[in-house]
Amino acid sequence: MANNLYITATEERSGKSVIVLGIMQMLTKEVHRVAFFRPIISDTETEDHDISLVLEYFKLEMTYDECYGCTLSEAYELINAGREDDLHDLILKKYKALEDSYDFILCEGTDFRGQETTFESEINSDIAANLGAPVVLISSGRKKSLKQMVRQTQISIDSHNEKGISLVACIINRVPNEITPKLFEEAREQNHPREDIPFYVIPENPELANPTVGDVGRWLNAAIMYGKKNMNALVKNYLVAAMRTENFLDYLEQGSLVITPGDRIDIILGTLAAKTSTAYPEVSGIILTGGLVPSSSVRKLIEGWEGAPVPIMSVKGHTFQVIQLLNELYGHIEPGDSQRIATALGEFSKYVKVNELGERFVRAAPTRITPKMFEYALMERAAENRQRIVLPEGTCERILKAADILLRRGVAELTILGREEQVRAKAQACGLDLMWVEVIDPQKSSLLEPFISEYLELRKHKGMIEDIARDRMSDTTYFGTMMVHKGYADGMVSGAMNTTAHTVRPAFEFIKAKPGFTIVSSVFLMCLKDRILVYGDCAINPNPNAQQLAEIALSSAETARTFGIEPRVAMLSYSTGASGTGEDVERIVEATRIAQQMIIERNLDVVLEGPLQYDAAIDPEVARTKLPGSKVAGRATVFTFPDLNTGNNTYKAVQRAANAVAIGPVLQGLNKPVNDLSRGCTVDDIVNTVAITAIQAHAEKEAKK
Repeated sequence: MANNLYITATEERSGKSVIVLGIMQMLTKEVHRVAFFRPIISDTETEDHDISLVLEYFKLEMTYDECYGCTLSEAYELINAGREDDLHDLILKKYKALEDSYDFILCEGTDFRGQETTFESEINSDIAANLGAPVVLISSGRKKSLKQMVRQTQISIDSHNEKGISLVACIINRVPNEITPKLFEEAREQNHPREDIPFYVIPENPELANPTVGDVGRWLNAAIMYGKKNMNALVKNYLVAAMRTENFLDYLEQGSLVITPGDRIDIILGTLAAKTSTAYPEVSGIILTGGLVPSSSVRKLIEGWEGAPVPIMSVKGHTFQVIQLLNELYGHIEPGDSQRIATALGEFSKYVKVNELGERFVRAAPTRITPKMFEYALMERAAENRQRIVLPEGTCERILKAADILLRRGVAELTILGREEQVRAKAQACGLDLMWVEVIDPQKSSLLEPFISEYLELRKHKGMIEDIARDRMSDTTYFGTMMVHKGYADGMVSGAMNTTAHTVRPAFEFIKAKPGFTIVSSVFLMCLKDRILVYGDCAINPNPNAQQLAEIALSSAETARTFGIEPRVAMLSYSTGASGTGEDVERIVEATRIAQQMIIERNLDVVLEGPLQYDAAIDPEVARTKLPGSKVAGRATVFTFPDLNTGNNTYKAVQRAANAVAIGPVLQGLNKPVNDLSRGCTVDDIVNTVAITAIQAHAEKEAKK
């Protein structure tokens, strides 16, 4: 029988989606095959929001229809007809269809959008009991006193206990910031017996509670006239503009959504002018009511406004009608809203003890590592020991978007290099929040002169002169690398705009290789459907000799262990064992001998064999025929290629043919971590590479203790 969990709330607007995202993330990391199921969904003309969010974000291989049992109106109809058993049979049948195909089923209860909240509470309890699912109970602290929160939570706990339902945890979400977990626990224990379940308190976060401009547009069915790029801007308050411009401007606040009739040209232009003025706070958008739009001459003026104006939308209703509708709006986390998803996941990880919670309901350890498991493990490990990573390409939009996600997820501290006004303007134009990011302009930095002196000293044996040293240290890549060398940053990630050579050359010049190694190499972390493999070297060294291959193999084994992969190293060749001869085979034989000697001398916990052909290294059936009794053949996790030509072509062939995710190249053998990006990298690639670099940096520090 599959493991399962039921998430249910006590009322509407509890922020349940945040908890679903957080627990789904945890499950995807721990369990190979996870399904998502909602027994009852609300009646809507569009698809259920949470199903769409989970399916798209976590890329679950499920159809929409598989993810729910029935609608709320269908449930009412069956119960009112005295057919409650038929309702449970219907839900159980849909649930059972998932059970044989998945290792874990995460269930989410109703949204409490119906008129009978007591009915929904009862039906959620009954469904959880029928499915044999333990429950995570979500209680809302929104607009409640501490006393009210404690009372409501305990009533819900008592109700579930009376029905014999196993409670895994209680999460009090959307709590006013002044009420801490300690205050809640003290107040609860004064009046109620101590429960054998953990309580987690998550404070209200305006970035999750408030709608975006896009939410408003969808809710009002508005026509978007301008600013489509900035629809993710957060709406913090509604401002009805009915007075003269000079008076209206005094009421602008950070995140205001200005609502005004479409013929108030003075308000429209005044708002746009305030947007470009540093004397006024940032507005999030403008709603034009009455179905009125500005004249063609005014539209022409707006279209030519430099710096992408705020979103401007037109609606048909009059202003009072629009305000009434907006009072009913509840902001959702959209599947494509990477900023709010990252914020939600970061908040969950910050306030919920993930390991403690997981131990209470994840009963089966995973037998395989999937790409999603690996990705979430990267984020979690990096966040546990946050390192400072420098990003030299501060004007690259992908870098800035990745930085925003990394900050929201709490993965690393970041320093971005570039002209500060350009970096922040670019971020603002993309709707990104980099308020807490350190931005350094190398040419204005107080570190520039000391860095020039240091570079002159490090390169004096090469005849370095001051003019060239100044030019190089004014370059963001050289400056960022020197920050790592001098300890102002723990690692660097670059290459989204620069070539590999430009990224790694400074590291080769003065960060240099670790003691005991003569070569810097690279690996790709190959995320196949059901496992993670390490390929080295596929990016740096064209024709390594036997000594260098041995070092590449051991560096790759160390990298594998750093990322939780047990290193079983295959030294690849066109021959397995003694089946073939030739100069290239002899080089692998010698490299294997050197590597095995180094393992003994350094007392390393690594198994390594060679020469091996790729099929013998990865396929157990082939291994039994070609090299029976081998500790590596058929089970290899680390593949050392004989040269760059073979390695580079193989990783690309596997990437395309097996639809694998290739993370890298990850540089190894350096004293401190510097990693290169492909110029075609995605935002996710950058996020993963920064997490990898942060983990490497922490591992280097631990190794030196």
